[in-house]
Amino acid sequence: MTDLIEKGKIAGDSFILFVNDGSKDRTWELIEAEHAAYPVQVSGVKLAGNVGHQFALTAGLLTAKDRSDVTISIDADLQDDVNVIEEMIDKFHAGNDIVYGVRKERKTDTFFKRTTAQAFYKLMDLMGVKTVYNHADFRLMSRRAVEEFSNYKETNLFLRGMMPLIGYETDCVYYDRKERAAGESKYPLKKMLALAFNGISSFSVKPISLILGLGLFIIFVSVLALIYALFSYFSGHVVAGWTSLILSIWFLGGLQLLAIGLVGQYIGKIYIEVKQRPRYNIEKILCQENTLPDKPEGMK
Repeated sequence: MTDLIEKGKIAGDSFILFVNDGSKDRTWELIEAEHAAYPVQVSGVKLAGNVGHQFALTAGLLTAKDRSDVTISIDADLQDDVNVIEEMIDKFHAGNDIVYGVRKERKTDTFFKRTTAQAFYKLMDLMGVKTVYNHADFRLMSRRAVEEFSNYKETNLFLRGMMPLIGYETDCVYYDRKERAAGESKYPLKKMLALAFNGISSFSVKPISLILGLGLFIIFVSVLALIYALFSYFSGHVVAGWTSLILSIWFLGGLQLLAIGLVGQYIGKIYIEVKQRPRYNIEKILCQENTLPDKPEGMK
């Protein structure tokens, strides 16, 4: 940040905003210490409880919205390359409201992580969810882009799918992702699957359409089986088929449970949305009150 200020890319009162998502370690103490040492450059938001990555990121964006012309979101695990932030800012000055940080490749991932991540993006595309391939949540957003994002009030957040809906001019910067400096990933397979389903169900009804199509196909096959059974009966070539009968019952029963469960998930999301509960609760904010001057010398 100091380097960007010295180059005149950003204003001198630009700041870093840390979001503490209900951490039970010394995270908030460290943020308070940094804010005390650098009251202008370092700010902090403490959420009252752990609400998850997407809500925590939203809290940070909306908190920074009124204090900045441009906001860049980045995870604190030091894997995303901060050196491309300057390129992001240059692309903003070129007229882009959103600049996505995109990984060039996935050499640092395990084979399983790389395979499942690629399958995730392909599945999103197949289900009609518009995303940027190999982009997570490292991005630049202009103030008007964040203001437009603030109009999206849903509780089931999938930011990677929501950002393309904003519709302003966008561009990408490409970088190599580093190894994790410390700690471990908070997105194991279970959470990745939950994120994938949340993204699909929040933006697409294709799963229900696929179940409907499969149901119609099974009905068609059942009609053909009925015709075959009648033909066998009248021709005197009746064959006992208890095994096939039982397998058919199990298959159809499983399909029905799958369809009911899928529809139930959508109904459950509707139930959560209509309650209109707050997405997060901010317990404390640390910041140096700063407003944009009438004639700003630079961007912050």
